Amino acid sequence: MKVRVNGETREVRATNLAALIAELDYGEALVATARNQTFVRGKDRAQTQIAEGDEIEILTPRQGG
Repeated sequence: MKVRVNGETREVRATNLAALIAELDYGEALVATARNQTFVRGKDRAQTQIAEGDEIEILTPRQGG
């Protein structure tokens, strides 16, 4: 299915947010996630289904100042 990840359209196989993070090789990285502009807690990702056309944001923390 096609979803937008961080503004880029991608063809993915994952059906939930946890599987999408794994499919995109984020591994065990600390990330913040949102589906269709709604924050999704880490513990809820496996239960958060994704569908064709969803907009997903995956953000990693950065240091600096």
